[in-house]
Amino acid sequence: MTLKPLPGFKSFVTHHCVTGSMRHIYEFYGYPVSESLLLGLGAGVGFVYWHMKGAPPFFGGRANVGRPGEEGLEKTAGKRTGVRIESFQTSSVRKAEKVLLEMLDGGQPVMIQCDMGFLPYFDFGGQEYHFGGHVVVVCGVDLKARQVLIADREVKLHLVSMDDLAKARGATCKPFPPKNKWYTFDFSEVHPPRADDVRQAIREMSTGMLEPPITNLGVKGIRKTAQRILKWPDVLDEGTLRGALFNGFVFIDAMGGTGGGIFRYMFSRFLREAAGITGEIRFNESADAFQDIGDRWQTVAEMFKEASQAKGRTSSLPAISNAVLELADLEEAAWIHLSELVS
Repeated sequence: MTLKPLPGFKSFVTHHCVTGSMRHIYEFYGYPVSESLLLGLGAGVGFVYWHMKGAPPFFGGRANVGRPGEEGLEKTAGKRTGVRIESFQTSSVRKAEKVLLEMLDGGQPVMIQCDMGFLPYFDFGGQEYHFGGHVVVVCGVDLKARQVLIADREVKLHLVSMDDLAKARGATCKPFPPKNKWYTFDFSEVHPPRADDVRQAIREMSTGMLEPPITNLGVKGIRKTAQRILKWPDVLDEGTLRGALFNGFVFIDAMGGTGGGIFRYMFSRFLREAAGITGEIRFNESADAFQDIGDRWQTVAEMFKEASQAKGRTSSLPAISNAVLELADLEEAAWIHLSELVS
């Protein structure tokens, strides 16, 4: 017997694992919403550069990821659409599975966090790769076969054994162990996003980019990335450097779950929706600016990819660094303009 999803569950092609999974849940309960709107309402666009000892450098275009002092995109977007979203985690694999099965038995698809390196449908070309911040929706189960159906970023649903799912949920690989996290949704007070909520979300993202608490974040973080790229050959061995360069491509490109342009394309679409919700047509001008910025980021992504495949890969680093510095100036100007529109 072919395992089928819960009655009423439909899968979609999505852009980002978090907003895509949220969209799957919203659509299941009869509240269609775009990923771009969820991303923006959740104050989810920003920039971070991070390099932990013993791990490759990481940079990304997300914000409000649930660090200390942050609510997290999921809860923030939920609050601004009248949906109460709660997250839970446990060190117990058994408890995590018990709750999962109870929710599925109650007819609820379950949004969970896991390490994509342990999901068998991903192909990393024989290389070991771990990212524990990946979010998917479990939408069906066969208890006898101990298998579940997972909705990820494709229309196709993925059949995964419950043992593999347990490994992915309980992985301890750094820097983002998933800790068996799952989410619940309460749609009893759902409502369309309000103009004031849209403006507040834009204010929060603009402040995060222009006035970050540390230099690893925001526009300062983009400039730090440009500086640190030049130092990668001094702190990374040959293999790690090659991997870091290819990761640079993944962190920006749609392949890495950013929607392309390190989330700037999705943000551009959010601004167009924001213009409709608020009546502020000048948001469309900002949308054009961030579409162009996304294009520039995509050019940088290709530079990273080419450098990762070149023999003299370090010779490309100054050009990449300069391109990132130019992007810092463009982003700063675009975010200043947005902050003025909502001030």
